[in-house]
Amino acid sequence: MKYVSTRGQSPALSFSEILLGGLAPDGGLYLPETYPQFNDADLTAMRGMNYRDLAFYILSRLIDDIPAIDLKAIINKTYRADVYSFTRSGQNAEDIAPVLKLENNLYLLSLSNGPTLAFKDMAMQLLGNLFEYVLAKKGETTNILGATSGDTGSAAEYAMRGKKGVRVFMLSPHKKMSRFQTAQMFSLQDDNIFNIAVKGVFDDAQDMVKAVSNDAAFKAKYKIGAVNSINWGRIVAQVVYYFKGYFAVTQNNAQKVDFAVPSGNFGNVCAGHIARMMGLPIDKLVVATNENDVLDEFFKTGVYRPRGSANTYHTSSPSMDISKASNFERFVFDLVGKDGTKVCELWASVDNGGAFDIKYLMPKLAEFGFVSGSSNHANRMQTIRETKARYGVVIDTHTADGLKVAFEYREKNTPMVVLETALPAKFEDAIMEALGQAPERPTSLYGIENLPQKFTVMNADIAAIKDFIAKNT
Repeated sequence: MKYVSTRGQSPALSFSEILLGGLAPDGGLYLPETYPQFNDADLTAMRGMNYRDLAFYILSRLIDDIPAIDLKAIINKTYRADVYSFTRSGQNAEDIAPVLKLENNLYLLSLSNGPTLAFKDMAMQLLGNLFEYVLAKKGETTNILGATSGDTGSAAEYAMRGKKGVRVFMLSPHKKMSRFQTAQMFSLQDDNIFNIAVKGVFDDAQDMVKAVSNDAAFKAKYKIGAVNSINWGRIVAQVVYYFKGYFAVTQNNAQKVDFAVPSGNFGNVCAGHIARMMGLPIDKLVVATNENDVLDEFFKTGVYRPRGSANTYHTSSPSMDISKASNFERFVFDLVGKDGTKVCELWASVDNGGAFDIKYLMPKLAEFGFVSGSSNHANRMQTIRETKARYGVVIDTHTADGLKVAFEYREKNTPMVVLETALPAKFEDAIMEALGQAPERPTSLYGIENLPQKFTVMNADIAAIKDFIAKNT
């Protein structure tokens, strides 16, 4: 299996060759040359598997340069009940990604049972183990540079802390995450973890990461790697839980399922798109945004118009406060028929602060099953209250956005699975506003906001972040 860049100007490489680097040398994102195809017999074979066996069945089709025995050991080390132990009452941690039924044909896919209470753990824990394995084989080290709007940072740091040969430099928007999210990251005192609070919004931090990654000389000298969802290893790990969710709510392979996905950087729903391309019987992929509704605008009009940092709203679902969806390029590559030249043309406009209009592809867009909607603060407060009153379940603000939009597209005879992206404990202030009471949190995480914090405040200055990396390597 070889991987190619969405911009068509980089050589095809193996999984291990693209794992550490993130962006391709031409600035594009990696995708497999062709998607493996799962037929009816494959789906039947997978239907009864536990999460570890399911992950191996899928990932072994996409990773062929790691010996099967080693890949299986990495997967078994990653997906353990003691790692994904923060389950809701009545759920089995051994399921790793258990399904919670709200009512007939309406489900939550619980992806937030890992160490940082967010769906990012599902992929990041695997990525940490893959990094350690590949680096050891090559006898190398890496400096991970990432940007986070909240959950990616803590998931990456918890996955990489103590890993041999790995340093993590994580940028986040200064004072724009929840108190819990901030404490999860900044309270880590590990020598290989560096938190940088950027004066600005997430897009400013993400632009800095991309600029550093596009400096080929600096990237090579300081061995810059990536764990944001631009990293293919993240996306491929997330594909697995779409299969898990599908099998949990269907009885046979003739049935189709809708998935509703809270979306900011487009990585989570992009994994659903890839699962669908590989043969998973998905009908609709429901893209749910918050007030930063760039993706909703695109799927309704064919116009992709990032708003820029000055016009990005700070909301009560802060992990989705993103204007430039960095994974969106992967889907557009498929949409334009894998035409790297066309992708280069479209993103040249975006990179120069503009937009692009491909409404002529709207008929083809429908073939991929995407629909979309948006939510706002009042919507999510109401959804949290109604979900608690109707089902006795407390959800976080991002999942509330997903559930709100899911109701707009729900069909009577098709299961709708809403991806739960975080536990409500991560957004205590918003839950207090909605319900008048604090959400439950794991005992081990009580008082995390009061722990000493270690971080550096920095302007959105590319030269400054390069200097910081150089001095701490």
